[in-house]
Amino acid sequence: MNILEKISTEKSRLGATILSHYYQEGAIQDLADFVGDSLAMAQFCEKTDAEVIVVCGVRFMAETAKTLNPTRKVLLPDLEAGCSLADSCQPAPFQNFKNKLNDPYVVMYINSSPEIKALSDVVCTSSNAEKIIRSIPQERQILFGPDRHLGRYLIEKTGRDMVLWQGVCIVHETFNEKNLLKLKATHPESQIIAHPECEANILRHADFIGSTSKLLQFTQDSDARSFIVLTEAGIMHQMAKASPNKEFIPGPDDSGCNCAECPYMRLNTLEKLYLCMKEESPEIEMSPELITASGLPLKRMMEISAA
Repeated sequence: MNILEKISTEKSRLGATILSHYYQEGAIQDLADFVGDSLAMAQFCEKTDAEVIVVCGVRFMAETAKTLNPTRKVLLPDLEAGCSLADSCQPAPFQNFKNKLNDPYVVMYINSSPEIKALSDVVCTSSNAEKIIRSIPQERQILFGPDRHLGRYLIEKTGRDMVLWQGVCIVHETFNEKNLLKLKATHPESQIIAHPECEANILRHADFIGSTSKLLQFTQDSDARSFIVLTEAGIMHQMAKASPNKEFIPGPDDSGCNCAECPYMRLNTLEKLYLCMKEESPEIEMSPELITASGLPLKRMMEISAA
């Protein structure tokens, strides 16, 4: 059997469902039962009845799946598939920072560890962050983390004054303004679309700013035939599938390379996916106490998103 047949066999044996984030390699996206952004993946996990959930993404996504499905087995092809944002916000320094503020309402980006979520009041994704912020009473001081660029963008969008944790995404922060303008000059007909995790000097050139799923939708709805895409390059696989007659150009980094790939996301491969299902490992394990504590702000996010 080839690798795809082996994966299919193990999936049937386990009664598993396979989730993929948009930032995975195209071959993984194509075989997944569900492909989406962090919010859509969480919503799918909340409703699935699969015995085993295989998460092709990064660790915080698998931990979210486990939090929402504590009695089910959750597998992640590579436990080293982390996240620079999650790594930038550790529990002890974050708690110390929080303690210096006057009872802040903590809005935590989903790109964070369950230990950090447990110190938060509500979780958000880039898809629902603006709605979450607008739901918070005006008199409450907001502490937002860990992404400072998304936080700054939300301050501009909502007018809320927030204290920001100073984390960044290593992919979105590498886009270079000078090289972007050179690329735009070469492709003047292209629309620039950007994720709000990008720096402010990048976002000011964007024709559209939105979450991964909203960027995808924009490329389908727009009359433009060409797009410069300022987010992780994996999403362009779905863009090309949805709009095969349109052109998608990855944004340039400091070196001029058009290679915006998350090294953590790309740790997952077809071979690792097969092996993790065959061996039923690596499995995500969390204590009941951590599941409960991190689950409260996650479920609060789901309730606000559904309202």
